[in-house]
Order: sequence, then structure tokens, then C-alpha cells
Amino acid sequence: MKKYILTLLTIVFCAISSNAQVLTPEDNSVYKKVKHQKKIIKQYTPLREADVMWSRKIWREIDLRQKINHPFYYPENNGSAEAAVTGDRQSLIDVIYAAINEGSITAYGNAVYDDEFRQEMSQDEIKGIGGAEQRMGKTTDSKLILQGVDIEFAQKDTFINIPFDRNSVKKWRVKEEWFFDKQRSVMDVRIIGLAPLQENKDEITGRLTGSFSPLFWVYFPEARKVLINAEVFNLVKNNAERRTYDDIFWKRMFGSTITKESSVMDRKVNEYMVGLDALLEAERIKTEIFNIEHDLWEY
Repeated sequence: MKKYILTLLTIVFCAISSNAQVLTPEDNSVYKKVKHQKKIIKQYTPLREADVMWSRKIWREIDLRQKINHPFYYPENNGSAEAAVTGDRQSLIDVIYAAINEGSITAYGNAVYDDEFRQEMSQDEIKGIGGAEQRMGKTTDSKLILQGVDIEFAQKDTFINIPFDRNSVKKWRVKEEWFFDKQRSVMDVRIIGLAPLQENKDEITGRLTGSFSPLFWVYFPEARKVLINAEVFNLVKNNAERRTYDDIFWKRMFGSTITKESSVMDRKVNEYMVGLDALLEAERIKTEIFNIEHDLWEY
């Protein structure tokens, strides 16, 4: 009789659990969010070579440790292969990395020396981004071997997956081009590429060195189709007025420092300036672009 009752209760609980409703991120809000899921990319204004009377390429770095740039970094990943999701948003590296694995975005390698998008990364190179690898190691078997009083765990060789630590990406490098469009009489800028910068570690001690290295480059016009639907936290703390990563880049809602400008020697600022002088040089380049636009007008 007791077995019959236990069996009946088991069947009832299984039926209840099978009919339980699984909540989606949309169910965690008082209204259904569809604004950022169906957004269409805003196309650039048509631009002819004859209309560009001045242009200059600029490289800058976005430091995610600055408060204004926190929406690019959070939520942090817990170290798993899946992206960390808080509600309905992800960090920028999670969005880009997932799109690369899906094949939606092309990743370009040799990022340290080549920012011209000339070398596409192979599948093996993509799997090894950021130090991710699969190595041979020993794991503990669940079975126990009894030898007198001592208890030993059985060891076996197996492959251990070391995932890409996406929390180590604390900067982004941006390649952009400033130009003056005489047809519209405006100074404008368009982002060409993005590259995540991973914080380097000492190979012997494993400690952070304070330097950063680019992992890969993505072509920004291609990445916009993914960024347009990736929601970003609003620092004003208004969840009803959130934006997407494409909106953030379009409206220049981030803090950055100029690290290089196109020049005859093709040098970075830190190659001929150090410390405070490098920051002053970055401000000088920024001011020069500002003055070029204003010098074209007559008041």
C-alpha cells in the first residue's frame, strides 16, 4: 500500500513539474520589450570622394575601468563558455565573441601588427582566442579504491577545456576616420574597426603586467548588425530608456584617449611621448581636429 501511494505521489509531482511555466526575460518586466529586438540599422549618409576635402585616421582606446564605460564591461562572465546574462543585456566582449563563434561576424587576426582586416582567423585560431585551449590533464574518478585504511581516488587522463577569460578584456581599441564633408558642411567621424585588448600576464609568475594586447579586429560596419539589437544598461538608471551598443557608438557616449594618428612615421603616441606628455599629446590631437572644423567657418 505504501509503495502504491509513493508511486502515485511521484506521478503527481512529475505531472506538476512538467506543466510548470518557464519564465523568459520578458516575463521579468511589467511590459514586453520589443524596441531593441527589431531595430533596423541606421544607414550612413552617402559620401563621395569629391565631397571629402579633409580626412585623418585616428586610433583611440576605451578603458572599461572608467565609470562612463562600465556598460561595456558588465555583467562579468563567470568563467563558463556561455555568455553572462543579467536580465536582457550582455557585456560587449560577450556579444562580439558569441557572434564570431556563430559566424555572424568575421574576426581578423595578427591584431598586434595588422589593423587593415587582411587576415581572417581560422576556426582553430578562433577557438584559441584569449588563451583558450584544450590540454591533457588528470581528473578524479568517482569510484574509490580501498587499500586497507587508506582511501585513494582513481585518476584518469582526459582533456580539460580552459575557456577564454572574457573578464580580462578591460580595454577596446577603436579605429576611426574623421573627415569634413563639404556637401553637408560638417565635420563627421565613422568607426572602421574594433579590437578587444586583453590584460597581459607574466608567463612565469602569472601576475598582471599592466600592459594590454589586441586579440583580434572586427570590421565595425559588419558588426553593427549584431550591436544594433544588443541592449546596454542606462547609467541614468532608467530601464525604460535603454540603448543598444550601436546607439552608444553612434552617439559617442563613451570616454576614450587618442593613442595614434595617421602620420609619416606611423608611430603611436607612447612611442615618442611618455606619461603626462602622452596625455597632453592626445589632447593636442583632439584640439587640432576641433580647430580644423572651426577654421573652415567665417563668423
